[in-house]
Amino acid sequence: MARLNPIEALSELLQGEQERVARLWAKRLRAEIYEVDIPGKDLRAPLRRLVSEMARLLKDRGEDAVRLWPEVARSHGADRYTQNFEPEDLTREFKSLEEVLLHVYARHHGGLIEPEVAGLIAELVWEGDAAAQASYARILKTEEVRFREAAVMESVLNHVDVGILLAEVDGTVSFATPPVSRLMGVPMRAVVGGRAVNTLAPVLTQVNARHLAGEPFRVADMPFVRALKEQGPVRGVMMVVERPGGGEVTLEMSATPVWEEEGELAGAIQTFTDRTESANKTKALESAYGELRRLQGRLLQRTRQQALGQLAGGAAHALNNFLNVLRLRITLLQREYKPEHLEALDRTVQQIGELVARLQEFNVQRTEERPTDVNVDQTVRESLELARGELEQREHPVYVELDLNNPGAVRADAAFFRELVVNLMLASRDRMEEGGHLRVTTRVAGPGWLTLRIQDEGPRFAPEELSHLFDPLRRDPGAPQLSLYLAVARAQVQRWGGELMAENSPTGAGAAFVVKLPRVQEKVAQEAVKSPATGETPAAAVPRRFQQTRRVLVVDDDLDNARMMAEVLGEEGYEVQVAHDPTVALGMWDRRRFDAALLDAVMPEMSGWELARELREKSPQVLLAIVTGMDVRGQNRANLALVDAVFRKPIDVGALDDFLAQAEGGSGGENGRGSEESPLHSEAEHDHPG
Repeated sequence: MARLNPIEALSELLQGEQERVARLWAKRLRAEIYEVDIPGKDLRAPLRRLVSEMARLLKDRGEDAVRLWPEVARSHGADRYTQNFEPEDLTREFKSLEEVLLHVYARHHGGLIEPEVAGLIAELVWEGDAAAQASYARILKTEEVRFREAAVMESVLNHVDVGILLAEVDGTVSFATPPVSRLMGVPMRAVVGGRAVNTLAPVLTQVNARHLAGEPFRVADMPFVRALKEQGPVRGVMMVVERPGGGEVTLEMSATPVWEEEGELAGAIQTFTDRTESANKTKALESAYGELRRLQGRLLQRTRQQALGQLAGGAAHALNNFLNVLRLRITLLQREYKPEHLEALDRTVQQIGELVARLQEFNVQRTEERPTDVNVDQTVRESLELARGELEQREHPVYVELDLNNPGAVRADAAFFRELVVNLMLASRDRMEEGGHLRVTTRVAGPGWLTLRIQDEGPRFAPEELSHLFDPLRRDPGAPQLSLYLAVARAQVQRWGGELMAENSPTGAGAAFVVKLPRVQEKVAQEAVKSPATGETPAAAVPRRFQQTRRVLVVDDDLDNARMMAEVLGEEGYEVQVAHDPTVALGMWDRRRFDAALLDAVMPEMSGWELARELREKSPQVLLAIVTGMDVRGQNRANLALVDAVFRKPIDVGALDDFLAQAEGGSGGENGRGSEESPLHSEAEHDHPG
């Protein structure tokens, strides 16, 4: 068997596979040193020349090729220095050549590589590497001697954490310190010496450069490009890049234009600083802040419900004691009439009234409002952030869809309004045990009004449930404090001049809580006494004269209260009609003339304040009074201006009779709201406009 000649074997391989070897070498080298494909630049060309020279020397010079080929590689080392290669890049380059030659030879010989051939390849490659490294080092030493100051400066710049890039007026990148390559994650030598618009774009694409918001980072976004264009400094531009080896880096870049002594623009300097740690801390803080807001939302809801539960329990205990005394007194009175029994009953009723007043005082203290102009859409977004954790972090999450249409602002306390929206969202969530979607919509609802609607996908309300949903004494086994909270929330909304309602979806399943409130500009218009344009007094502000009051309309959705009021006034000589629904009341008002109306403040379909507004438009001179068990000191001033008095339950019949009889004998005069000294005004004296 003939002995193998490794030089002939390798020469024969290269004669037919030069192009393949050069192509595979360039591909492997690009992967090794993260070289970027730049349009117009051929990385394979110098490698093809080396492979061609190796093939020629092996064929023509035989064994002398091992001595002659390193001289060819020597000039390659000098070329790589001018191309900003590092010494370790040269070593990777020749190692890649060895791997490619072994791979191609094994492919042609059935996977077999003879030791003699492997030894020849290793000798050729590493002799070439040694010659290239020697050439590189000699030039580097010569450059260091010739440009000692520049070498010292580059050494310093190589060890600082800030990368520096220089650009000419035409956008050509003329210099980049090594930290720029380290921070970007790819060598910047491919960019140096070329126009940024051509050479930098592939680099940004390779590292998937993007802004913090996620949009792709373009060459035009680079600070030095902007500084050259705008001829001014550009600072604090953030860019996120992906390292080829994995991981993300957040870079902060700034650029400053450089001027010649003559005042002409010479170029720009751009700095690169690693802000990854700072960005990660910022994200962690944002995450912690978001979690804090979610916890705040949960705490707000639980604290609110616990407080309501405790308040309800204490009030129920005290009221039950009073009711027990009432029942026993009534039992004694049924057995035997005695004046002292009636006196005791009257004292007990007074005590109940005092208890309710104390509860209302507590509510006024708890709800010390600071009314401002509150933007509804903004408050909804803030409320969603507070409630998002409670809504979404459950076994069956609830997601919120916003349909906000910029309806404007309302006059309310911002914190209370935000709390209202959060709790209505959570109340709607509790109706969807299997999760689903909430749809929050804001709309302009006619002149001067807006609505906030929170629509769920839960079961529809039963008719009897809708009628008692806002009853504070209703007991719901699933959510015992819900009705109490809804009653308090409705009272809060009414103090702002609006209404809180619940209704079933007009189509399909689901129900909604609807908040209707006056817009800020409408309220301002209602409170104006004179038109700024004409100076004329609006119709609503015209002093009202009252004739003798005989025909009275009582509007109350509570049947017992309405009947008792009618019976008491009837015994006083008034002709009284009763309406249990505001819509019915409006119909009765259109059919006949009434001298006065007593309106319950809280009714399901329409509040007493809204009904007062309707009646005032129909009959500007009529006497109107609100009868309520709520505290009205925080009530909207525009609403209070609509009525002539506010009576607290339990009602003082003597004060009511004085109010209705105030016009008899001409005592009404020019006073459109009755006597300012009358005790019936004590309820609203803090907020009633003079």
